[in-house]
Amino acid sequence: MSTFTSPSTDGSNGTTNRTMNATMNGTKNGPGHGAGNPTTTEATRRPRLSGMTWLVWRQHRAAFWTIIAATVLCSAWIVHQRGQMTDFLDAYGFPAKSLDDADTEFQPYVDAFHSVTTGLTAIPVILGVLLGAPLLAGDLENGTAKLIAAQSVSRNRWLATKLGLAGLVVVVSTVTLSAVFAWWWSPVKSHAPGIGWTSSDFFNTTGPVPVALALLSVFGGVLIGVVLRRTLVAMVVTLGVTVALQMVWGHFRLALGDVVTATSKPVSPGDVFLFPSVPDTAHQFDATYVTGSGKLLGLDTCTEAETDQDQAIRLCMKKADVVGASIDYIPMSQMSGMQWLGASILFALTAGVVAFLFFWGRKRLV
Repeated sequence: MSTFTSPSTDGSNGTTNRTMNATMNGTKNGPGHGAGNPTTTEATRRPRLSGMTWLVWRQHRAAFWTIIAATVLCSAWIVHQRGQMTDFLDAYGFPAKSLDDADTEFQPYVDAFHSVTTGLTAIPVILGVLLGAPLLAGDLENGTAKLIAAQSVSRNRWLATKLGLAGLVVVVSTVTLSAVFAWWWSPVKSHAPGIGWTSSDFFNTTGPVPVALALLSVFGGVLIGVVLRRTLVAMVVTLGVTVALQMVWGHFRLALGDVVTATSKPVSPGDVFLFPSVPDTAHQFDATYVTGSGKLLGLDTCTEAETDQDQAIRLCMKKADVVGASIDYIPMSQMSGMQWLGASILFALTAGVVAFLFFWGRKRLV
């Protein structure tokens, strides 16, 4: 049973007082021991979004549900591809038989890796453009921000809810895809030919890197939207910035590792020597010749000598004082450390963007 007391006006001060009292009879047509209404109990047990969280979710639910659905579909496809690959590996006799001898047979699975990674590496750019840029720019452009500012909710809470909910969706999506893809890649990670772990296809799609890149792209897009205050313009600028971010990240990616140098056993100048062996999964840099004084020479040394005259080449090597060769490389064992180091830098940049958004939002989020 519910009662509602209509508004009453106090003529002496012109103020209006409203009171609403609601009571529920849980024993109506039921046992007399005070059992609650089943509908109320069910509603109580089900956690529901409310307040600002509900408003932000409802406002961006189309984008959020699209991201979630795409994550589920992509994960299902990866699981399917892994099942097909493991069936092939079992029939082939892996790991007893090396995949180096199955180039043609295994190539479709390598192609499947690259087709999926092409989409995964584009996720930070897509999220930055379609989720980050319009997140606040739309509210600033159509005046919703002024309506929110006129309510009792503070600007900081509104901004924190927006960023928090969007960040949560991004983290859940990218962590899921990163984990599922790493699970797919793990059986052949150290054995498959034609797969370079330092490439963006694999370095940027596993571990913490995709999460860090996506968050920086999304929150960077939010910042661009707040500054420009126009949705379409912010999306175009965010596209350019996120693409540039990917290019800069790819340029400095290898600098995160510690280069290891392998040197062959020294011989007398002009004698035959063998290049040092390095792990098959290592990322190799340019090889060089080593002189007796420790100077490094390029492999184009003595190329002017006649290639069919070994004696001429040996005399050239002796004259150049070449006693061996060296190869600089980064072993695959450094991959995880490089990813966490790079991700920590990206997370720090993201934190700076978020801090600036709150500082800027005190005056501009209206």
